[in-house]
Amino acid sequence: MGPQQHEPNDEELYEHHRFVASKGQDPLRVDKFLMNFIENATRNKIQQAAKDGHIWVNDTIVKQNYKVKAGDEVKVLFEHPPHELLLTPEDIPLQIVYEDETLLVVNKPAGMVVHPGHGNYSGTLINALLFHIKDLPINDNERPGLVHRIDKDTSGLLVVAKTEAAMTHLAKQFFDKTSEREYIALVWGNVEDDEGTVEGHIGRNPKNRLQMQVFPEGDEGKDAVTHYSVLERLGYVTLVSCKLESGRTHQIRVHMKYIGHTLFNDERYGGDRILKGTTFTKYKQFVDNAFKILPRQALHAKTLGFVHPITGKHMRFDSELPEDMAACIAKWQDYAKHSKQL
Repeated sequence: MGPQQHEPNDEELYEHHRFVASKGQDPLRVDKFLMNFIENATRNKIQQAAKDGHIWVNDTIVKQNYKVKAGDEVKVLFEHPPHELLLTPEDIPLQIVYEDETLLVVNKPAGMVVHPGHGNYSGTLINALLFHIKDLPINDNERPGLVHRIDKDTSGLLVVAKTEAAMTHLAKQFFDKTSEREYIALVWGNVEDDEGTVEGHIGRNPKNRLQMQVFPEGDEGKDAVTHYSVLERLGYVTLVSCKLESGRTHQIRVHMKYIGHTLFNDERYGGDRILKGTTFTKYKQFVDNAFKILPRQALHAKTLGFVHPITGKHMRFDSELPEDMAACIAKWQDYAKHSKQL
């Protein structure tokens, strides 16, 4: 018998993911295809979903060895509900930098996911905020209070709206590119120009949905602009300040890689390998130790500025580099100083 025809309308299942294979998709097993597209998904979990009959291609149940082709619509269902049904308040400490009746600014630690999603159904910033504030407004993506976000392994400042009016006002500032956002990043290589601007549309990598990429022709993705300036050159790495005009997913990580300066220890974009330097064993040990000190991409949302939705006053917040990033930078500073003395 061939694969069973079935409409995914079982009330006990929840559709978590739906993908349409791009025009350039070469035939690829559906389990491998989904490994590229679903963050934090394990091969076992995907294969179990296939065994349970919970993977559909073009509304037909398929086995794990089905070859996905260009144009195929792939759906994955699980027995637990998706993140929008799991917005549970949790008593998690928050580092609140500022708060009034309209908004609050938090300093998010690295490792904390901003909102629930696949593989992260608890312990997120949203779970913590819902415990701290009873009624948060919901944005268009059903994410309470969020005006913008930063990646799980990026630390730094976020503004959260406490009212519908504040959310609308703040969202417009981000859309109009009038908000101020400065990030500090440690990148591979010597950034030659003291300052510069990276422009290039950013969209999903069609072959790996977990990555974003630059589309220089502007034929795909959304416009993105990053202004950078060199803070300190440390030999094989450079400390830079990045200011955003737009706020695309992984924008700084993608733009800096695009100009040849991948973020230090950015695993998703290849920065967790030794990209610059010597072949000496001692250097390899040094870099490995630096990776251990900073087990994430070297990126911190340092400064945040915006106009208060009620008072009209310009507000600007600044934050210190977290210990792991500061320690990693100090290690490179010592290395650069020692290298100059040789």
